[in-house]
Amino acid sequence: MRLACRIVSSGYRVGFAVCVASAVSLLSHSRDASADPAFTVSSIDLAPGKTIGRDLLFDNSECKGGNRSPQLSWRGAPEQTRSYAITIYDPDAPGRGWYHWAVAGIPVGVTHLAGNASASGALRKTSAVEARNDWDTDGYGGPCPPAGKPHRYVVTVYALRTDDLRLRQGTPALMFEHEIRTASIATAQLTFTVGR
Repeated sequence: MRLACRIVSSGYRVGFAVCVASAVSLLSHSRDASADPAFTVSSIDLAPGKTIGRDLLFDNSECKGGNRSPQLSWRGAPEQTRSYAITIYDPDAPGRGWYHWAVAGIPVGVTHLAGNASASGALRKTSAVEARNDWDTDGYGGPCPPAGKPHRYVVTVYALRTDDLRLRQGTPALMFEHEIRTASIATAQLTFTVGR
């Protein structure tokens, strides 16, 4: 079941939309979908009506941000879940879009990440692995859209049927995304927008 997102403008051309998951179990099509709890993701850093902090933006000559990954929490994953993965993707970037973050191998017992989990080493302590983002760095690379129309950034938490995708640190995010989608049994999404 997909829920439409409603963008709420806030601050300096920044908007947010919280989307309930399209939590469709691929293992059982005969069960009533309403019997499953909703798989959702939320963030205190990306809350509706809250202006995104500069600490989440990419750090370069145009944005001068802190490049800190956002705090994220999720709940309601299917019982069959064996691990989690997360991506942050900009579908409005030219070409195929822009991957800002892809991480896999998050243990099933972990249901939240503190802010800056990427750079702080917190993810490595859980044995999770991070892709090389489209800024050509490993781990999280924050938003820094060109001036003009705001860009959407889609945060997706994937519930996976396996705890071993055999992905290595630094593999390109596009390859992470392919392997993650292959093993996904449910997703939860949150969308925010940033403009300059």
